[in-house]
Amino acid sequence: MNLWSAGFLIGGAVVVVVAVLLLAILYQAKRILDLARTAATVVAEIDKNTQTIWNLTATKSVADQVLDHATDISGNAQTLATVVNHNKEEENVC
Repeated sequence: MNLWSAGFLIGGAVVVVVAVLLLAILYQAKRILDLARTAATVVAEIDKNTQTIWNLTATKSVADQVLDHATDISGNAQTLATVVNHNKEEENVC
């Protein structure tokens, strides 16, 4: 076997190794793409399921407004009750 033959064999071996490495890289790239698609699907589901949490700020704002109005109504009711009781006491005195 001469040097030319040895060089061709070594070159062929290098080509085969490079081809195997490229195939391994392609396989891993496809695997990563599949995992990324799965992750994107899961993230979309998580986003959908947690959307109500992000709306809690608006819900709290509305609840605060309802509480403020209920407090006002309670204050007005107490004032009316005081006036009515005061008027009844005046009627009873007369």
